[in-house]
Amino acid sequence: MQRVHFIAIGGSAMHNLAIALQRQGMEVSGSDDEIFEPSRSRLANLGLLPDQMGWHPEDITPALDAVILGMHARADNPELLRARELGIPVYSYPAYFHEQTRNKTRVVIGGSHGKTTITSMIIHVLRTANAEFDYLVGAQLEGFDCMVKLDAKSTVAVIEGDEYLASTLEPVPKFHLYHPDIALVSGIAWDHINVFKTYESYVEQFARFMDLIEPGGKLVYCNEDPEVRRLAEERRNRPDLAQVPYGVPRHAIRNGITYLMTDHGEVPLKIFGRHNLMNLEGARHVCHQLGIGDRVFYSAMASFTGAAKRLEKLADRGDRAVFKDFAHSPSKLKATVEAVREQFPGRKLTACMELHTFSSLSENFLDQYAGSLDGADTAIVFYDPHAVGLKRLPSIPPERIHRAFGRGDLAVITSPIALLGAVRSGLAHGGPAVLLMMSSGNFGGVDLEALAEAFTA
Repeated sequence: MQRVHFIAIGGSAMHNLAIALQRQGMEVSGSDDEIFEPSRSRLANLGLLPDQMGWHPEDITPALDAVILGMHARADNPELLRARELGIPVYSYPAYFHEQTRNKTRVVIGGSHGKTTITSMIIHVLRTANAEFDYLVGAQLEGFDCMVKLDAKSTVAVIEGDEYLASTLEPVPKFHLYHPDIALVSGIAWDHINVFKTYESYVEQFARFMDLIEPGGKLVYCNEDPEVRRLAEERRNRPDLAQVPYGVPRHAIRNGITYLMTDHGEVPLKIFGRHNLMNLEGARHVCHQLGIGDRVFYSAMASFTGAAKRLEKLADRGDRAVFKDFAHSPSKLKATVEAVREQFPGRKLTACMELHTFSSLSENFLDQYAGSLDGADTAIVFYDPHAVGLKRLPSIPPERIHRAFGRGDLAVITSPIALLGAVRSGLAHGGPAVLLMMSSGNFGGVDLEALAEAFTA
């Protein structure tokens, strides 16, 4: 039995990997200085929650076969220092996942947006087709209780490839460590400015990702993204790399439902939006590379409801609906707002986004948001001054946010109570309406379920 210890076990991917390894029959232990829900309860239910918080170098012994290091553990972490002193192999979680899937066909989905949805689509199709496969994905999927799976019987591994850094010992983007046989790049829009200080340095990470595709591999890429297309064209002289471009498939929208127009007939979808249709087309090409034909693919996609927090419907009554979305970067906001506008053209659209990430709360990044909410009838920007303080960033004057978004009627709100009031004020007109709430945070603790109920009552 192998023994593996996780330093910073409470992370989203880290705790899922810990659960997956325990299910494989390994002896798993871990530590962290703070663990939040839902990681805490999930670890506790499986006997993996540390007895006490903090770092305990005495728990690092020569009996361990490997130590897996989380991103928020620092280089001077006492457990890490002890592991290195004893010569125990130390991995970041992407490096360890690659090690475990070294002899499998690795499919890695990269991109500034859409990677979680595309990965989820591929996983949904493979599961519907009763295929055996490993996976690593960043969002909760319906019907899956763990977002990481490793199985000795699998010959394929499907991986969401994050461009954020792997660990303090491996300060490179996670997706550089997977070495894909099949890679997909969905789009490039500058993000993570606390790590990649310039747009050029951010784009270079995707160029490197493409260069790391294994000999004889496949590059599936969004041909409608000019930056992605340019990087792909620069690699046309690589004879051992096959390229597969994709775009928006033929479709129609009728009565709030999107239909794919295929050679096998019309396929009604539970998802919508131009960006999601491109995601679907990219997933279709990847599935082709794995031996899944169109008939099976489209049949499976008819039941795909989306990844958690990606255009997730909270309420829909009559001519009113409420959606929440993980969108927070400028390109994601614009795509999500336009998707809802296209799907519900006759309804008043109120779009509310929260400035929550390090990038979005950085004044030198704010101007990237120009025009991103223009598709909405009413636009609201919320930010929590407490969140700004925790990130040790200077406060942002409301007039600076107005200037960045380029919209004179923009409502800038810093209080959850005021946010509720602003949304409710949009109910006065009494006509058909859609409310879109977009954030990677929680709007200062606002109960979105209750808000949705009030909006559609």
